[in-house]
Amino acid sequence: MAVHGRQSLRDLFDESPTPHIAHPPRTHHRHFYVATDGSYRPTGDGGLGVVIEARDGTRVARVAVPDAAPNNNVSEYRALHLGLDVLAARAPPNARVGVLVDHDDLAGNVNTQVLAAADPDWHPRRATSVPAGSENHWRGIQARIAGFAELRAARIDGRENPAHPLANAPTEYAHVNRRKPRCVLPEPLSPTEPGDVDDPQFPPPSRFERRASD
Repeated sequence: MAVHGRQSLRDLFDESPTPHIAHPPRTHHRHFYVATDGSYRPTGDGGLGVVIEARDGTRVARVAVPDAAPNNNVSEYRALHLGLDVLAARAPPNARVGVLVDHDDLAGNVNTQVLAAADPDWHPRRATSVPAGSENHWRGIQARIAGFAELRAARIDGRENPAHPLANAPTEYAHVNRRKPRCVLPEPLSPTEPGDVDDPQFPPPSRFERRASD
C-alpha cells in the first residue's frame, strides 16, 4: 500500500503536464507508474533511481544503483531505460504505464515517440534528438514503449521525484535492491471509478493519445 503522508505516483502523474499530448491526466489512470532519476557527478559516483507503483499505490519495486554516466543527460536516459526494464519484468504486456521524469527533453521525446508509433504519418515539429552517449538507451526505451499497451510521460518537479534520493545516494539506499521482486496485477481500470478511461459516463474524445493543438 502507499506510504502514509507521501503522494502516490498516480497523484503526481495526475497533477503534472505531459508534453506534446493534450489531455486531463486524471482521466487517464494507468495500471502502473514508474518514476526514474539519474544523478551525475564528475567524480564518477553518480547513481540511478527507480520507483514503481501500481495504480492503488502498492509499491512494486525500488532500485538504487551506482552509475558513472558522462553527464546528467545521459544518466536520465539510463535511469528510464532501467526503470522500464524492471517494470517489463513485473507487468503484463497489456499494461498502461505512466512515466514520471524531471527532465523536460526526455519527457518530450518519450511522448513524441508514443505519438509517432500511434500514427506513422504524424510528423513532429522537430526531430527527436537524444544526448550523445545515450543512443543505445534510447533504443531500449523505444522498444519498451512499443512493448506496453499504452504509455505516456509526465514532467514532474525534481524536488517531488521520489526516485531522486535513490539516484543521489545509491549506496545509502542499497538495501532496497535486496527486497524480493514483486509482481502486482492491478484491478481492471473499468468501470471501477468515475473518470477512468472506459467509464461510459464521460465522453471519450479528449482522452485519446494525440498531439496537443498548440
